[in-house]
Amino acid sequence: MGLTHYLALAAALFLVGMAGVLIRRNSLIVFMSIEIMLSATNIVFAAYSRLHGDLAGHVFVLMVFAVAAAEAAIGLAILVEIHRLRRSVNVDDLNTLME
Repeated sequence: MGLTHYLALAAALFLVGMAGVLIRRNSLIVFMSIEIMLSATNIVFAAYSRLHGDLAGHVFVLMVFAVAAAEAAIGLAILVEIHRLRRSVNVDDLNTLME
């Protein structure tokens, strides 16, 4: 597999994630779509890192994994609390966090 295959896979994954963020109204699916987009960026970082023989791309992949894990943990905690209060995780119902 060449670089173009990895880039095509990353582009497809990113488009799927972007469609999930833009189309779906469930907050959990929006979070999963963001994770798919972050995975697509990881594929691009790893592919270019391997192409150039540099380890910087792998370091960025680890940083993205750390950010994704933190985002998932904090985001899910916030969603659980919102679900307890409002009985819904629909994005349209979450227009304000002050209530």
